[in-house]
Amino acid sequence: MLSIGVVGYGYWGPNVVRNFSSIPGASVVSVCDLEQNALYQVKKNYAGVNITSDYDEILKSRDIDAVAVVTPVSTHYDIAKKALLNGKHVFIEKPFTACSAEAEELIELADKRNLIIMVDHTFLFTGAVRKIKQFIDEGILGELYYFDSIRINLGLFQKDVNVVWDLAPHDLSIMNYLVNRKPVAVAATGISHFDNDIENVAYITVYFTGNMIAHFNISWLSPVKIRTTLIGGDKKMVVWNDLVADEKLRVYDRGIDNWGGGMSREKAQSVRMSYRTGDMWAPQVENLEALRCEAQYFVECIDTNAKPINDGQAGLDVVRMLEATVKSLKMGGEVVYL
Repeated sequence: MLSIGVVGYGYWGPNVVRNFSSIPGASVVSVCDLEQNALYQVKKNYAGVNITSDYDEILKSRDIDAVAVVTPVSTHYDIAKKALLNGKHVFIEKPFTACSAEAEELIELADKRNLIIMVDHTFLFTGAVRKIKQFIDEGILGELYYFDSIRINLGLFQKDVNVVWDLAPHDLSIMNYLVNRKPVAVAATGISHFDNDIENVAYITVYFTGNMIAHFNISWLSPVKIRTTLIGGDKKMVVWNDLVADEKLRVYDRGIDNWGGGMSREKAQSVRMSYRTGDMWAPQVENLEALRCEAQYFVECIDTNAKPINDGQAGLDVVRMLEATVKSLKMGGEVVYL
């Protein structure tokens, strides 16, 4: 039985505690938070769980095997480092760390001590993303042309990070997982509409080698909530709407069959485009809670010493892209190479 301590019981912490408490092979034995009301809620819902306002009690406990870090990103490095130094596996909220240097140090430390780091990229465990991954791996979409994502809503405004650090980790982690090639550069524009220098709207373009491109629209200032991703390939295209109850995925047999590939520029210009408009179908996707699947996966990776798909390196890749995005923002949209 894997004994887990949870540091942080704010917005996401209750979900982490609930899911780790409900899976076989794991037990939440202690929860830490600085707010007494949060600790009261823990004791009310989990009478047998120890509560504390000092996270060192969890990090230094010999009875705890793994620590879930569910705190602001500025605190991730210090807490995770202490956990690793005390021999604990680490499950850590996204984004992994506040800078790539911190992430690199934590990865090296975990490797030396043969410990697991798992970054909470929850969307990788949704039925929709798993199904898209299956389509890509089986070649159903063909060669990928673009990845286009919209993640916008009104709020929640953050005081310590901009909209890039708040929302983009979701879509960047999904893109890195699905697209079977490495991004090479980032360009971004954004703006702060209030006197705090914290961007609340941003547009990010990610470049790959070849003819693949990705684009992200993220905002805290939209009058409506939209969570939509479009992925286009040369065979088929897929639309993922995460806010609908059914038909979250729609696969379209649409595209262009004849674009003059392999011809000279002069001959290609004379070739008429041949558009393909075929059927649309909505595949069935698993309707399981993603965080529960992820929690179970964390336990299994520790039991088998397996490398997680959302390990420290995956978290570092996202942090590097976030840093490049912010750098491009501050440079007025100039391309920043990764």
